[in-house]
Amino acid sequence: MWRRVLNLLAGLSLVIGSGGCASRPARETSAAATWPRYTLQAEETWQLNLPHGERFDASGLLELPAGDLLTVNDRGPTLYRIQFLPGVRAADLAPLTDCFTPAQLAPFAAAKHGRYDCEGIARDDAGRLYLCEEADRWILRCDPTAGVVERLNIDWTPVRRFFDPTDNNASFEGIAVHGGTLFVANERRWGRLIAVDLATLKVTDHFVARPAGGRHRDVQYSDLCWFDGALYVLCRRDRTVLKVDPASHRVLAQYDFRAMEEARDAAYHTILPVGFMEGLAVDRDFFWLVTDNNGFSRAANHHDHRPTLFRCRRPDR
Repeated sequence: MWRRVLNLLAGLSLVIGSGGCASRPARETSAAATWPRYTLQAEETWQLNLPHGERFDASGLLELPAGDLLTVNDRGPTLYRIQFLPGVRAADLAPLTDCFTPAQLAPFAAAKHGRYDCEGIARDDAGRLYLCEEADRWILRCDPTAGVVERLNIDWTPVRRFFDPTDNNASFEGIAVHGGTLFVANERRWGRLIAVDLATLKVTDHFVARPAGGRHRDVQYSDLCWFDGALYVLCRRDRTVLKVDPASHRVLAQYDFRAMEEARDAAYHTILPVGFMEGLAVDRDFFWLVTDNNGFSRAANHHDHRPTLFRCRRPDR
């Protein structure tokens, strides 16, 4: 926990001018914020029951075509299905046993530095599942039918200047797939949205999408979701979701959730000013958000350290 805390505080000091090893990109200015702005409100919330009572840092969210929700703990590569319990505002986390297993990941063990720090989940049209791994900047793809995991050998040369070589906790923090394009979010120092051609494994585009009202030079991204022709971008520090057209880099809409996250019945005790939302899924009717609360307890219950899943009815429908 404290490694993440110190790294986040270090990132804040870099933003306000204390310097750092990653070179600063030229300032990019966004167009005037003419897009519509909405406020997300929690229609329902659930506390996620920790497997075997262990700490669970929910760091990604994926809605499957049948409506099931998957999440991942940033302390390992295992995917978990969220199983809602009747009559209570809690849900169990059931591990998937056929994807990103120790046996499937064994070929990469010699190259792995430390534990798997997995931060985002995606799915392609063929049903293959993707993880972005932060510590080594890996993109992993699992074919559940074949029972095989690949590590995609992507050429990051065009965007490498945005990567902080000194901090492996300021790396990939969100992933989405649409057709033959993979989108990955470089979290911070410097925040960047990156498009990759899955056929060639080459970077085809990269850009920054900034929320209206943002007060920081660097944007912090913590998850991505593709839905209905648009890329949805979770901006943790600004406590907002952006709907983005990746072809034009244009922000189409903004959905603010600060009041929802900071409400007493939802807030966590923390010394961090950056927010805890790290998982995003979007569908026709709802926004789903989940917290990575880094083991901190809820303000409304000092003994409850579980992550929170929020379901917000879409205010733009």
